[in-house]
This record gives sequence, structure tokens and C-alpha cells, in this order.
Amino acid sequence: MSARGEFKVTAVQATPVCFDREATLDVVVDRVHAAGMEGSDLVVFPESFVPGYPDWVWRTKPWSDHEWYARFQDQAVEVPGPALDKVCIAAEAAGVWVALGITERGPSGTLYNAVVYIDNTGQIAGLHRKLIATGAERLIWGNGQGPTLTVVDIGGVKVGSLICWENYMPLARAALFEKGIDVLLAPTWDNSDEWVPTLRHIAKEGRVFVVGVTAYLRGCDVPGDLPGAHDLYDDPDGYLSRGNTSIVAPGGEVLEGPLVGQEGTLTAVLDLDLIAAGRRTFDPTGHYARPDLLTLTIHQNGDDS
Repeated sequence: MSARGEFKVTAVQATPVCFDREATLDVVVDRVHAAGMEGSDLVVFPESFVPGYPDWVWRTKPWSDHEWYARFQDQAVEVPGPALDKVCIAAEAAGVWVALGITERGPSGTLYNAVVYIDNTGQIAGLHRKLIATGAERLIWGNGQGPTLTVVDIGGVKVGSLICWENYMPLARAALFEKGIDVLLAPTWDNSDEWVPTLRHIAKEGRVFVVGVTAYLRGCDVPGDLPGAHDLYDDPDGYLSRGNTSIVAPGGEVLEGPLVGQEGTLTAVLDLDLIAAGRRTFDPTGHYARPDLLTLTIHQNGDDS
């Protein structure tokens, strides 16, 4: 980061090697090294990038997907665990922080939709688990337990994550505003026309930078050896996820993106002075708040804060 109050972020819209943890982590490592070469402070990956997003759950009869789930669970990531070692080494070598969307496998076997933070010394610095899985996702992921609404400090820049439709939870957004975030990460599977306006609204509401990151995936990227794969994904060129990656400034201006229909990266230098400037007219936790009428209690890991 420069003395001018700038923060450089890279958002990666890439294709995972679906349900292959090690091969997808190799993709992550390559992108981390590239972000380091660009001098980025932070590189951000999509929702459940490792080992991929469980799109099949929206297409199959509930509980009929044993082979799919078994492979997905087997390829999930334990935190802490040796699977992330190569990313930690890459982050230290590149001198960059990493926010990586993963499916985390808990000690009991339950899966969580999560973002793991790795700092620029190669240490795991935090974890956020999605509070509530959306719709059919509840057949795959449990509700977030333990580390939620995590905020990490990257050289004085406070960064937090809300995953996909968590961003539609007003109290979750308010909680991160209360925690003083400067940058909100929004890894997602949402390809809708409404998603980028959502990111713009949140940026203006919180006077924060918002980094929305989406994967790029087609039918041909799904493993063909899984039962019924060719029937579920009969168009090899058909999109599971076209992408929607965008970087938005505190007033709602789109700085980069949206990136649609291709793999790629978006990089932006964030002028942190825009946050304070924007909050002169609207500060959701300051002069535009009424704590005498409205307050929020955050139960962080069982404690009130």
C-alpha cells in the first residue's frame, strides 16, 4: 500500500477443476503469483472455488446424488490442514493476501461454505462461514457455526466477506458496517441482472468498496464420469456461470467490470480517501444513525458485542 492511502485488489474470475481439490489449488497458486507480480495487496476468489460450486444440487432430486456428494465432500478443504499449504507458500512468496472461497469440511464431516483468509506471510488469518445456505444448497452446506462475520486487518484496511445471498441480509451488512469495514468481499454464484446493482447499492449504503467475484463455468467443465452428468449438462458450451465479477467504489460507481462470458481478472487501485469523503453525506454508523432508536446486537461466537 502506498502512503497516499491506496489499496490494490485483484478479483479472479476463473474456472475451477471441478471437484478436484489439488488441481484447483494449482489454479489458485498460479493466480496468486500473478497478483503478486502486479503488486496487489489482496487477491480474491469466487464462492466455493475449491473444489467448485455444487451446481448439480439445483438440477437433481433431493438425496439422489450420493456419488456427487461423496466426491464433493472428499475434495473439500479442512482448515487448518495441509491442503492449503501450497497457497500459504504462494501467498508468502508473492507478498499478497488471499481471500479464497472454499467448501470447508468440519471435523464431524459437515460442510460449510466459507472464505479463508491467508496473509502475506503465509499464515491463515481468518475464516468466515456463510450464515445460511440458500435453497437447495442446504442439502450440501450447514449453516455457519463459529467463525462468522470475520473482519481482517490488512495493513490498516479492514476487510470482511458476505457470501452470495448473505449480501441480501440487512443485519449482516449492518454488522460489518458496525465493525468498521473498508472493503466488502462478495464472492457469489449469482449471475442475475440484479447482482451488480446489488453490489452498487451496498457500496453506496455502507460507503465501502465492494469486490464481487464470480466463477466462469460451462457444462464441459463438470466431470463426465459422475452418474447422469451428460444428462444434467447436455450442452457442453452451456453456462453454469457466465461470470459477473465487478469492483465498485463507495459511491456506487463501477470501477472495473462486470466481466461476463470469459475467464479473466479485474484489478483496481482503491482510493481509501473516498470512504471518508462519502461518509460526509451518509455515514450508516455515524451521523446518519440513530442509536437512541435503533441498535444492533452482534452475537459473535456466543458473546454479545
